[in-house]
Amino acid sequence: MNQKQQNSISLVLLGLLLLAAPGAMQAQYTYTTNADGISITITGYTGSGGAVSIPTNINGLTVTSIGSNVFLRNDGLTSVIIPGSVTNIGQAAFDVCTNLNSVTMVNGLTTIGGNAFGFCYFLTNVTIPDSVASIGEEAFIYCVSLTNMTIPGNVTNIGSEAFAFTDLTNVTIPANVTNIGEYAFGYNSHLTSATVPGGAYAGEYNFFHGFANDPNLANVTIANGVTSIVETMFEDTSSLSNLTIPASVTNIGQSTFQSCSYLTNVTLSYGLTSIEEEAFSDTSLTTVTIPASVTNLGAYAFAPIGALPSFYFAGNAPIAVSAAFYGNGTVYYLPGTAGWSNTYSGYPAVLWNPQIQTSGPSFGVQNNQFGFNITGTSNIPIVVQACANLASPVWTPLQSLTLTNGSYYFSEPLQTNSTARFYRISAP
Repeated sequence: MNQKQQNSISLVLLGLLLLAAPGAMQAQYTYTTNADGISITITGYTGSGGAVSIPTNINGLTVTSIGSNVFLRNDGLTSVIIPGSVTNIGQAAFDVCTNLNSVTMVNGLTTIGGNAFGFCYFLTNVTIPDSVASIGEEAFIYCVSLTNMTIPGNVTNIGSEAFAFTDLTNVTIPANVTNIGEYAFGYNSHLTSATVPGGAYAGEYNFFHGFANDPNLANVTIANGVTSIVETMFEDTSSLSNLTIPASVTNIGQSTFQSCSYLTNVTLSYGLTSIEEEAFSDTSLTTVTIPASVTNLGAYAFAPIGALPSFYFAGNAPIAVSAAFYGNGTVYYLPGTAGWSNTYSGYPAVLWNPQIQTSGPSFGVQNNQFGFNITGTSNIPIVVQACANLASPVWTPLQSLTLTNGSYYFSEPLQTNSTARFYRISAP
């Protein structure tokens, strides 16, 4: 055989190999034809793994779904590209692919099934396309290397434990979400920040234990629009220290912030009506102001780790079906409010009525000091604050004090660098 013949044979063989390659690649997959007769669901994979790109078409039929367990326990799979023709990733499709480190999903996908990528320990790079509406339960559970995840705005469902036991550091839940399952983001030891959005759906979704047992979650933003924070949602998020509940929230559920052991400050807004049992039990709160809108307090709603010294109620006495507090403390209530006696839910109840006396010999400038008397119920605690501009007030605490024997004289040096000085009294 001469050289020319050998070259011709080589070219023919190369051509045959190139023609055979797509068929060989597609032969790695088994499939079933969908009801429409023109699309298919991949049901099996027999390839060697590595970097895999799911085909858009097999034998002239469009691939629209990756079925259940197709790549289950495939240790050889390292990366996968899923084309835009695929709308559904089935149950456990890539479950326990322990060497899978990169997943690319293209716009067109709408559903990520339960356990779809569970236990993919080395998965670090995932982009969920904007078209996705549902993320199934345990979809990314135990993806312990997954540090960043953007949940697109069209998602309405996040299943139970969808992102549990991952390495996420920040979570922002989009406003279209209508259901979040139990422990959806639970047991994440590196999660430090979470945003729970407002919206028309708020209060209607299942958010039990959503962020429970996240020991380093310290920054939580609950957007205005949320109407209910349901039971155990943030239970055992031990690093949470400061929290503001927006005015849209009407109900705080049972054990919602239970065992948030470092929670020292919470701001409750007017609009809240009910705080259920043990909502803030085993926290480190020292002072709480209850807005006038609150009408019901559950059993041990506030049962702190240590003694809680003071509660300030802005309105009438709420209904407390049993002891709302635990330990030793004092309840303070305002003049003109109803339902109060000498005790409330086992705590002493004291009228909180401090007043600045704007007349008398002690009022005004003396010895280059400006001062005034403050009177009220004996031994009530107060804070004197001041600002320079009532149009845009920034109130600065000047002194925390107690009205020993019902009176206190406050004074400070004249503020020569300010054209005006305004004072007020607040609770600690």
